[in-house]
Amino acid sequence: MLVIATYDVSTETREGRRRLRRVAKVCLRFGQRVQKSVFECQVNQMQYEELERNLLAEIDLTEDNLRFYRLTEPHDLRVKQYGTFRSLDFEAPLIV
Repeated sequence: MLVIATYDVSTETREGRRRLRRVAKVCLRFGQRVQKSVFECQVNQMQYEELERNLLAEIDLTEDNLRFYRLTEPHDLRVKQYGTFRSLDFEAPLIV
């Protein structure tokens, strides 16, 4: 499933700036950054639950905001992109 993970972490304190870096690192383990606080993650149900659990362990629910959007198939009808950034095609063959 394609999951969009978005967050807004309060960076007014040193601890908030640390949380922001930790949240981004968790997201990078599961997907690709498409904007500063927006990640596309191609995951199965177990990976999605792990992503959610890991992010909830990092954020402060009284100061931060975390949102998940689960996109249904087919993705190409629900996602449009414009500009220079091109996201990875998770379904394409991997060429090394």
